[in-house]
Amino acid sequence: MKTAEIKRRFLAHFEANGHTAVPSAPLPAIEDPNLLFINAGMVQFVPYFLGQQAPPWQRAASVQKCIRTPDIDEVGKTSRHGTFFQMNGNFSFGDYFKERAIPLAWELSTNAVADGGFGLDPERIWATVYLDDDEAVDIWLATGLPRERIVRRGKKDNYWHMGIPGPAGPCSELYYDRGPAYGPDGGPEVDEDRFLEFWNLVFMQVEIANVASKETFDILGDLPAKNIDTGMGLERMASILQGVDNMYEIDEVRPVLARAAELTGRSYGTRSGQAAHESHPDDVRLRVIADHVRTALMLIGDGVTPGNEGRGYVLRRIMRRAIRSMRLLGWQDRALPELLPLARDCMAPSYPELRSDFDRISSYAYAEEDAFLSTLRAGTTILDVALGETRAAGGTALPGQKAFQLHDTYGFPIDLTLEIAAEQGLSVDQEGFRALMADQRARAKADAKARKTGHADLSVFRAALDAHGPTDWVAYTDLETESRILALWADGQPAAAARAGDLVSVALDRSPFYAESGGQESDAGELTGPGVRAEVLDVQRPIKGLVVHQVRVLDGTLALDDRVHARVDPEWRLGARQAHSGTHVVHAALRHVLGPAALQSGSYNRPGYLRLDFSWRGALSEATRSEVEEAANAAVRRDLPVAVKYMTLPEARELGALALFGETYDETVRVVEIGGEWSRELCGGTHVQHAAQIGPLAVTGEASVGAGQRRVEAVVGIEAYRYLARERDLVARIAEQLRAPREELPDRIAAMVARMKQVEKELAELRARELLGAAASVAAGARDVNGVAFVGTEAPEGTAANEVRTLAQEIRGRIDASRPATVAVVARAGEKASLVVAVNAAARSRGVSAADLVKAVLSGRGGGSADLAQGGGVPAAEATALVSAVEKALAGA
Repeated sequence: MKTAEIKRRFLAHFEANGHTAVPSAPLPAIEDPNLLFINAGMVQFVPYFLGQQAPPWQRAASVQKCIRTPDIDEVGKTSRHGTFFQMNGNFSFGDYFKERAIPLAWELSTNAVADGGFGLDPERIWATVYLDDDEAVDIWLATGLPRERIVRRGKKDNYWHMGIPGPAGPCSELYYDRGPAYGPDGGPEVDEDRFLEFWNLVFMQVEIANVASKETFDILGDLPAKNIDTGMGLERMASILQGVDNMYEIDEVRPVLARAAELTGRSYGTRSGQAAHESHPDDVRLRVIADHVRTALMLIGDGVTPGNEGRGYVLRRIMRRAIRSMRLLGWQDRALPELLPLARDCMAPSYPELRSDFDRISSYAYAEEDAFLSTLRAGTTILDVALGETRAAGGTALPGQKAFQLHDTYGFPIDLTLEIAAEQGLSVDQEGFRALMADQRARAKADAKARKTGHADLSVFRAALDAHGPTDWVAYTDLETESRILALWADGQPAAAARAGDLVSVALDRSPFYAESGGQESDAGELTGPGVRAEVLDVQRPIKGLVVHQVRVLDGTLALDDRVHARVDPEWRLGARQAHSGTHVVHAALRHVLGPAALQSGSYNRPGYLRLDFSWRGALSEATRSEVEEAANAAVRRDLPVAVKYMTLPEARELGALALFGETYDETVRVVEIGGEWSRELCGGTHVQHAAQIGPLAVTGEASVGAGQRRVEAVVGIEAYRYLARERDLVARIAEQLRAPREELPDRIAAMVARMKQVEKELAELRARELLGAAASVAAGARDVNGVAFVGTEAPEGTAANEVRTLAQEIRGRIDASRPATVAVVARAGEKASLVVAVNAAARSRGVSAADLVKAVLSGRGGGSADLAQGGGVPAAEATALVSAVEKALAGA
């Protein structure tokens, strides 16, 4: 049974039993400060379990995309670990509990395939329950499961939580006996390879905090209602129903693994003398490739792009592990163009958007691989120099600090460092490397632990929401409201009042202020009342439904229950609306000029200014920039109407509305249209009513912000007028200084630049003649060193590299050719010094080599031939010492 069919049957079973099928949330955990990625099927339902929000349905079912990366280094070593997986789940929010959850799981698992079930043999199913959960035992017995196949286990195995503060509860897990070929008999406690867990039924009933481990946490109390949260691993079930050993061999993964094996000439499933419980290194690498390529596809598909922080860093690491593994298996070419399309074809039956969006996905992936291959080339060069320095110093092991620097600074994998070092007869101080890595991990864990206080940090806001309900937020319609102060916080703690000079956070019952979201900066304004005035500095939504204002009290005292007049600065809002609508217009103009692949990946706008990041490879030419700017201003000039519509997410997608990747949307979404289909995007920002209200739009810059990603910046409205005025004044001043009409400026400036280049060329030629003219006198000063005429000199500061080489060769030519001769010329350029060594034929016949001398003096840096070599990179202060070093090396030759 194909994986996509398993998914379909799961949702169909629960829909037939009164559940609403809920789409998977995007992989980035945007709404939860504790998580980078969704790591469990129930994450998007946490507010319903905690009672923070009323669920739209009493019963739900989903197939949630998940990412788990804490044990990423274990991926491939066993058949269990993977980064991306899919979790089928059914959920009850205060509706049914154990009495229905257990039979629903049993029915789907054991019903015949012809009846829509999975057709598992009921005689091979085992169940585990929490130690004292007699109720669950009784329900399992009622289904027909014999007592001897029901196992009681402790918190480590049968108490579920997310590893962070939140909902939790005892659970009951289902296991399938795969037969004696997989291990000994005796149930899950004896062998969990033979007895494979495929479904976990969590009886969500308490809220926990202070989570220290799987078994150590505090129970705060009962949840508002008893809930059901189940998780059936889609890949686990696929491996059972497809009769394969593990997740790497199912239909959604095996084709990528098989292609990687074919490209590298390796076979999968070999042991080669390994212990029975170990995997062959080739198998490990092939699993890493298959898992990580699929994971990268899904992450980029959900809007994550490679980067150096947060989610982007995780994606980059995953991609580089896959690329590195291909290299370690012997594949030296680009790998992702061979593998990523296969992963797309495997996953598209369940996620058709991967096929329609593949141009964008692949552009990011292929650009990242190209960048990493460049890193590998550069890292190899740096490593070669480091290994040369180690040998020159008489060492036998590359220092751990150098290996860590290559790994941490340059992204050069330790596996390759070990491999290349071994090829050159050296080892690596792995203990030192591991110690530095451990320090780095400790810092990362400390940071993660600090992040895990997110639920606790938000508890004060949740208390306000529970006490007063959601904010009546009217930013789309009003700039002023009469409001009441519901809550005050100072330094994150509840406060009763704030006085002049205090910086506090405030919750109002009604607010006209736009809270920062979707790239739009929050509104500015003020709160005023009898004898009190406060400046609104920032507006955020720390939790859904609650708008919190950061204010500075300017006069008087601000206290709980005060009545205040909340007023948005109208000029600020006007500029913000112009900038946000301008962002949509620039996005549409980019897609009009460049095509649909130029899709927005992020944006930021504040009054008068906007920037937009979009997927594109290569810089935009000046002509293309002008074309984009003209297309945007044409929309403004045509005064295209701006309309806001509300609809369901499927309706918006069917209409062709563009969504910002990585954002989480509710069932009902807000669609902003400018000129109908000319620009149609999901957006929660504030906008103008007609395009002409944006005012003039001027593109001020365009640059790269990462592999396959560009950024365009622009100003609108009065800021565009000011920008164009400054440009006009600048042109006027240049025209005045050059005493030329404006229309002649390009030609005049081009002629000046050409003349300057010609003068620089003439000066260089003059300096070269002077240097060569002095060559005879310098050569005359040659002194004997170990039977070789040696000349050491320093070129005038600023001498070009090619001129230094020419000077060294000219001096060498002025020495009698029958006399062995070596010439060393050093030059300073800024804070660095370089060295050129030239050796004539008579000296080479005695075994003197220019390349050997340069490498000896510069500890392996530099290179060339036996007659002419060069190197550099040393401090300028060491220039004179370089000449002496060459002389000493020659004396010892």
